Amino acid sequence: IQIMNESGAKVTIHWVNPNTKERILQTDPHLFNGASFNLNSYRTHHFEVRELPGARTGACAGEDRQCRTGYFTVNDNDDQVVFVRPGSGGEGFEMVHTDNKRIARESATELLSECQKKAIKAISDSDDLSPEGAKDAISSVVSCVEHSIAGELMKSSEEVSFQKSIRTKMGEMLENYTCADDELDTTKPEDTTIWVDRRKMNRHEVAIMIDRPASKVHVIEDFISEAECKAMEEAAAPLLHKATVADGKGGSEYSESRKAMQAGITVPWEKEEAGNHIAVLSRRVYDYVNYVLDLGIKPDGQEDLMSIQYEGRGADDEEPDRYMPHCDGDCTGLDFKTGSRMATMVMYCEVPERGGATNFRNAGLHIVPRKGSATFFSYIDTMTMKMDTGFTEHSGCPVLEGEKKIVTQWVRLGVDNDNPWNSFNTLGIKVKDAAEQ
Repeated sequence: IQIMNESGAKVTIHWVNPNTKERILQTDPHLFNGASFNLNSYRTHHFEVRELPGARTGACAGEDRQCRTGYFTVNDNDDQVVFVRPGSGGEGFEMVHTDNKRIARESATELLSECQKKAIKAISDSDDLSPEGAKDAISSVVSCVEHSIAGELMKSSEEVSFQKSIRTKMGEMLENYTCADDELDTTKPEDTTIWVDRRKMNRHEVAIMIDRPASKVHVIEDFISEAECKAMEEAAAPLLHKATVADGKGGSEYSESRKAMQAGITVPWEKEEAGNHIAVLSRRVYDYVNYVLDLGIKPDGQEDLMSIQYEGRGADDEEPDRYMPHCDGDCTGLDFKTGSRMATMVMYCEVPERGGATNFRNAGLHIVPRKGSATFFSYIDTMTMKMDTGFTEHSGCPVLEGEKKIVTQWVRLGVDNDNPWNSFNTLGIKVKDAAEQ
């Protein structure tokens, strides 16, 4: 179950024990306004959402500055999302609980409402039937059709949910198999094309691995040069440190799920015209992102280029350098959050002798890196501004022998010099706003 906090305040979520009425905290420790929370539970379980006092005011936003509450109960349906929103008059939270059946009913109603208006108008203008009688007749027909369509949409939604669960389970098995098979080659692409780097007039072959509205994966040949790799490695050498992951609370932490060394390199844009290798490489990244997504992305406020290094210590290493399955941005299928990541470019400078492939397990993709190539993937539908639903979840297989050295650029939408990437926490919430909650 996905919980979306749109209440304007920090909240905590508690399971209500049906026997003792005791409140058991589920969040760790709270949920920021604008953040989401995944809750694993059972049907009929009842939950309470409580507002926390603001950090700046020490008070809540309810009537007489009281802290608001809201409640929801888990049902049998799939794709449940609970939206916590401000209630009218400050009396409590408005809890909007959606699921596949409710979405199906709402879709059917929306689909038929305009047809109903047109039909009623047509009968009203007719000389053959009285307007009232026609309205009753059409309303009856529409109600029947609406019920039928809702049933069909619900069946379709249930089938999609079932297929999604099967895809995820198959992906988990695929992850273990593909990483263990040293002989497995890169998945065959759906299509191939040519991208022309207009600045240098270089032609690059591109393998289209996935081409969905919110999930695109491309492999680009000869994207990063030896000189650019060397420049990144030299700049990173004095700055390397253990890699971190998002901690689910807005910050980052060390984790066994990601074992590598990394260093962020600030791009010297003032040296671009002089041909600085790092600046030229970074410009190429943004050119390709805009070629695919056409969003007019600029380097202003973006994250640094990241140099990441994995070391192989032999097949018997019980804790090899790797990166477990994860999403670089949101992969919930929900609305894009301004300032968040929505695309990634991974460029391969050194490839290991064994291991180190990139897996997109939910999409059935296995990419064996080639020196100088790059893997691009985006996880936003630029038409609807909805995020990917898990097809771009990916992992780095264990590096067993040799070294894997990559350069990564995470690309954000909605950042600039006044609102840089580090003004947002890892939940996609402005740091300033989180501090005031």
